[in-house]
Amino acid sequence: MSARALILAGSRGGGRDALESAMQLDQKALLPIMGRPMIDWVIAALRATPEISALAISATPTEALRACVGDIPVIETGHGPSGSVARALEIYDTPLLITTADHPLLRPEWVRDFMAQASSNCDFAIAIATRAAILRDVPNTKRTFIRLADVQFSGCNMFYAATPKAKAVIQFWQNIERNRKKPWRLALGIGWPVIWDILRRRLTTERLAAHIHRLTGAVIEFISIDDGRAAVDVDKPSDLALVEQILANAPHPVAYDAMTD
Repeated sequence: MSARALILAGSRGGGRDALESAMQLDQKALLPIMGRPMIDWVIAALRATPEISALAISATPTEALRACVGDIPVIETGHGPSGSVARALEIYDTPLLITTADHPLLRPEWVRDFMAQASSNCDFAIAIATRAAILRDVPNTKRTFIRLADVQFSGCNMFYAATPKAKAVIQFWQNIERNRKKPWRLALGIGWPVIWDILRRRLTTERLAAHIHRLTGAVIEFISIDDGRAAVDVDKPSDLALVEQILANAPHPVAYDAMTD
């Protein structure tokens, strides 16, 4: 199945992050990497993925960004990442592949495998890389790991809203973002069965998916990408140095030879 891809290129919370400030950038997506804007690498990888039929970008539509992305539609961001995804789903509906502009190592094969591994009854898929894969492939990176009873992993900045039921997952995500500084409301939104599983250290990916299904009605799948580099995004100067080192030392995929001008 083909899908449109959405690239999230807005600033978290609407403000400038540490890397934008350090590099004196108005938009992080335009951060130069190997002589090209960071978002250009993401666009090239998605355009080289046969399963991706069209692109859209969620960002503040500045002149500099529009000059960079050409005729790709740019839609205004919503409140936070979840709000931006919700707005895109209102416009484009599903299926929608979601990734971020700060993921310049993105490869077409990761996108292809991720979408292919989603089962026929999957409503919303989340790409992850295990701690073992990350330490194997990028041992000199520092990632934040989510520790569940069955696996330790980091997210890969790829999500797949496969069916309209995925919209309920985004609403659930929005509720978490709204209440992240209000513990009691957050607990009520997540649900006490999840909290109880966390406290007992019994929360597995399967049980978490089951909890989310109970709350949203959507079938959730965590799909592992067997390349630790898929978990590397650019959030700080050390990430930028690592990404440029990887790109400089590795053979460039075909996608990177077909950059947009």
